[in-house]
Amino acid sequence: MKSRRSICLLTAWLLLSPYGVPAQTDTTLQPFTIDHRKALLAHSPVDVSFLLDAPAGKHGFVRVQGAHLVTGDGKRIRFWGVNITDWSKGSVMIPSKDDSPLWAATLARFGVNCVRFQFLDLPTPRGLIDGKRDDTRALDLEAFDREDFFIAELEKRGIYINFNLLVGRPFKGGDGVQDFQKIREGAKGISLYDPRIIELQKEYAKQLLAHYNPYTKSEYRNDPAVAMVEINNENALWVGSHGPTPYYDHELADLYNSWLKNNLNAEDLKKLREIAGVSGDDPVPLLQSRTQIETAPKQRFYAESRFFLDTQRGYWEDMRDYLTKTLAVKSLIMTTADHGHTSSGYPLLLATSSFGTNDGHTYWQHDWENKIKAPMVNDPFNSTVVELSRTAVAGKPYTVSEVNNPFPNDWASEGIPILAAYGDFQDWDAIIWYTFEPKASPDWKPYVGDAFDISLDPVKMPQLAAGALMFLRADVSPANFTVERSYTRDQVFDSALLLPAMDRPYFTPGFPLAVPLQHASRIRSLEGASTEHFAIPPVSNPIVSDTNQLVWYNSSAMTGLVTVDTPRSQALIGFVKANAKSVTNLSADVSNRFCTIVITSLDAEPISSASRLLLTLGSRVENEGMRWNDRRSNFSEWGGSPTLIEPVVGRITLRSLNRAKTVSAQPLDGSGQPMGQPIIAQNKTERWDIPLGKPVTTWYEVTVTH
Repeated sequence: MKSRRSICLLTAWLLLSPYGVPAQTDTTLQPFTIDHRKALLAHSPVDVSFLLDAPAGKHGFVRVQGAHLVTGDGKRIRFWGVNITDWSKGSVMIPSKDDSPLWAATLARFGVNCVRFQFLDLPTPRGLIDGKRDDTRALDLEAFDREDFFIAELEKRGIYINFNLLVGRPFKGGDGVQDFQKIREGAKGISLYDPRIIELQKEYAKQLLAHYNPYTKSEYRNDPAVAMVEINNENALWVGSHGPTPYYDHELADLYNSWLKNNLNAEDLKKLREIAGVSGDDPVPLLQSRTQIETAPKQRFYAESRFFLDTQRGYWEDMRDYLTKTLAVKSLIMTTADHGHTSSGYPLLLATSSFGTNDGHTYWQHDWENKIKAPMVNDPFNSTVVELSRTAVAGKPYTVSEVNNPFPNDWASEGIPILAAYGDFQDWDAIIWYTFEPKASPDWKPYVGDAFDISLDPVKMPQLAAGALMFLRADVSPANFTVERSYTRDQVFDSALLLPAMDRPYFTPGFPLAVPLQHASRIRSLEGASTEHFAIPPVSNPIVSDTNQLVWYNSSAMTGLVTVDTPRSQALIGFVKANAKSVTNLSADVSNRFCTIVITSLDAEPISSASRLLLTLGSRVENEGMRWNDRRSNFSEWGGSPTLIEPVVGRITLRSLNRAKTVSAQPLDGSGQPMGQPIIAQNKTERWDIPLGKPVTTWYEVTVTH
């Protein structure tokens, strides 16, 4: 099925342009910028901080209860969050004390109730590690004081904390780490088996989690606002893994041969040595190349697969025991994310199966892929929804701690509302966007500074608030039916041999990739009887969720559209003009080829009877002076301030508004403050028309008098 689809996509590309969609080349871009500092001067009418239950942790520690996360009193909690990083110029991961209230208030205003601190293990001035030393074994007291204050400001507003323990740490000579200068930051792979690096991980964990925050008056290990502690970020071992230097290759090979002696009987070990072509006391070598792995006899491949499984499982469980028993950390302990969708994630999920949660990462056209940018609505079976859905396990909470449709991408406005809607439908427990970057100076320039930073994106920031309303309230109903699949342990191991071109992202031959768009999708078992057949009706077009609230129009003309139709949140996402679709209370007549229109209730009432609504609009975003390269896969010139948007031009129509007397739309500026006079909607037989395009904006407060 996928090979035929790939041929169709290639043909469309050859005839037209990326995925059959010509690049948008009109010159209607106009300035519209986000201003967080101005937002402090007056209350925004679309402030959604009421979604947060402040202060964070007041109901006790977040824990697992059944298939979901709950607070200490047993009430379910969902997380809508952002990572905090500092990749773009002028950004800081640990703000000054003067600015911490600003950034905490900003995140709360947009509905963020969780922040993931990912790179605190970088040296100062970026992270917490004292950058003036010849080792990475001490934390900088001044930086830690600022971080403590920032966390206290977040917590008081109802924002929970997620700590990562090993992400980007650059080991130094004084650490006693072999070949430290040749190790990738974060020591990917080798950090799961090298004793010295594991020892240093535990030392850092103690320094961070046993630290007393004078502003919250609690050690982090005793702080119920620390929702999650992740042992490390995007880290795994698999058959074919090797270290950065011969030292670590030898170390891994020694561990393997020791494992063989302890886990294989004499006859099986003798046979394995014969297969590997070794004699005498020579060690059994590990498989190295893809060719070796694919052609190796099953006995040898399975032996290595079991070794890597046991090595990883032993690491995760040892670290968990250290955190929960030695340090007495009371927060939820997580392992790492299923993060590599060009390969199977099931061996990693099996290695972490004794933990109570699972986590996933993905990006739509990550900038390192260097792909011609194309809309996700035209490729539903490779969408972020489908990629992320492969990792959810029945009976366990599922979180997404990194995701984005990175900049630059003409179609990026589709990302947040689609994932908020389908995250509800799949009944996930957290979506944490990558990334939000606080700015260090009051006179920062308003432009998008790197591929992932949404903090000054004039479309994604308003969408963040709309997505918070949709996801945290569970406006989209969870699926009525769950499709479960099970794998034998051998199938889990064999999945590593499947080809990305044919089998991604599920790495389950024959599995219909429309399932996560129609029903809930879960793994039942990774060590049970195999699912032989999936009794699922053929894929229809459009692809309709079993709740009938979500529809994905996968057009043969490569003009896809997603509609969201629930009582409190509704949306038209994609090629709105070409499809001319409407939902219960919303339709649109716009001149833009591609755009996103979301309307959601700002109170507890459905759209039909709500008094206040949030309307967000999105299309292209660029920086002033930005230039695409010839392939239109990235920029040849990044550009600078100000950010420019393609305004959504035309009109929307609201209908079936119960006993509505007047409807008006107040345009908002980049601080969420009223801009100009309200637009009075025209009443045409119970249909209320709101013109769009002037003034230039990406969001409105819609007021309905009933």
